[in-house]
Amino acid sequence: MAEHREFVWRRLHSLLGVIPIGIFLVQHLVVNHFAVYGEESFNAAAGVLESLPFLLALEIFVIYLPILFHAILGVYIAFTARNNTVKYSFFRNWLFYLQRITGVFTLIFIAWHVWETRVQIGLGNEELSFGLMENILSNPIMLWFYIVGVLAAVFHFSNGLWGFMVHWGFAQSPKSQKIVTYVTLAVFLVVSFIGIRALLAFV
Repeated sequence: MAEHREFVWRRLHSLLGVIPIGIFLVQHLVVNHFAVYGEESFNAAAGVLESLPFLLALEIFVIYLPILFHAILGVYIAFTARNNTVKYSFFRNWLFYLQRITGVFTLIFIAWHVWETRVQIGLGNEELSFGLMENILSNPIMLWFYIVGVLAAVFHFSNGLWGFMVHWGFAQSPKSQKIVTYVTLAVFLVVSFIGIRALLAFV
């Protein structure tokens, strides 16, 4: 019974990592990418999101609670899981280690990012605008922290997408897993490019 519960929790953990968290990550970076086209373009794109009905409820139930569940179970998995040299290759085991490391770092990064942005906006100290991120990233240390944070988050999502495809039965054969590896590598490169380009546009 306990094993069945853990199986269900891990399946839910994997699912939430892709839907809705992964989708939100990509959407968030795409919106940020409007900064490449100028301050007005970013403010307009961010303004559309801010004007969504029931925004607070959407943020709580579609973003924060799924992330909280994924993070708590993810930390448990990170500190209790063992690599499997029999079932997986040396390369895949290294990715497994990186998945744990980037998961912990991404959690720290998200907490700090939410504090600097959503919390400060909620307290009335800041407004959601180009200038908010411009001020944050004017500090070179914070710029590099954000660059590493985005790369960690995108890697965690991309590699987690591979695990999702395998564990949910979409990629069972070695050939299909190899294809998914290439697809998730492409996802990592494309989404990372979008995220880093967006960050540099604020500088």
